Amino acid sequence: MHTTNYHEPVMLAACLDGLAIKPGGTYIDVTFGGGGHSRAILERLEGGRLLVFDQDADAKANADALNDRRLTFIAANFRHLKRYLRLYAIKTVDGILADLGISSHQIDTPERGFSTRFDADLDMRMNQQAPLTAAQIVNEYPEEKLHRILGMYGEVTNARTLAGAIVSARLNRPMKTVNDLKAVLQRYAPRNRENKYFAQVFQALRIEVNEELKVLEEFLEQVPDVLAPGGRLVVMSYHSLEDRLVKNFINKGKFHGEVEKDLFGNEQKPLQGITRKPIEASAEEVSRNPRARSAKLRIAEKIE
Repeated sequence: MHTTNYHEPVMLAACLDGLAIKPGGTYIDVTFGGGGHSRAILERLEGGRLLVFDQDADAKANADALNDRRLTFIAANFRHLKRYLRLYAIKTVDGILADLGISSHQIDTPERGFSTRFDADLDMRMNQQAPLTAAQIVNEYPEEKLHRILGMYGEVTNARTLAGAIVSARLNRPMKTVNDLKAVLQRYAPRNRENKYFAQVFQALRIEVNEELKVLEEFLEQVPDVLAPGGRLVVMSYHSLEDRLVKNFINKGKFHGEVEKDLFGNEQKPLQGITRKPIEASAEEVSRNPRARSAKLRIAEKIE
């Protein structure tokens, strides 16, 4: 069974508590991956059903291996949430779980080009059919655009300098592999912090390739229409950019600006935060599963 090489789900108990699962309810896991969260949700359902989204072909094999008729696998990006629920004639659901970021399975598959540990083509597509790869960004984006994504998505301190260096380097020869890119980065990385620097640059490219922040915004905007009153949203994010979007949407019903109020001064927002501060993994879990280190979990409920 090939689910064993997938990651152990981060903060599993907190996710399940956050969903407040009703045995006969309908739930959605929009990031199925290795199915760790989904398996645990199915164990708590009696009669209910679970719909799962994932655009990765490997994830489909894991869903098939679960062989549970209460499970519906949807091979699509979760930005299309409402469209697929309509297709399955589902109006509202009792809970939605999103574990953002990238599964360690994808990182540990060298040929996908996500990891700085292995040499491979600069790919980084979560959906292997998608048109844009990391190599195209590095070799074709204008300097200004590279500067913007490195600064915004990677929070790279010397983003402008690095963008210039990438543009100069590609004039000599295109950067096709992870090691081609690392050879350029090496000269600009702070001493003894090279790995963190590589990770920031790779994060920036990965977010751009997969439109991760745009996908997250589109998904969150659909959540209030899809959740039943009292239904729960549980989102786990792994960097501040994602966490800020989730936090703002829960607190204000939008991504920027202040919460809107009606004539009587009542806040007009569809969700109510259950946790004031995000939940973080225990030191014990982090030592067992390093991926949990940067995870922040937020839980919200649809206002009745």
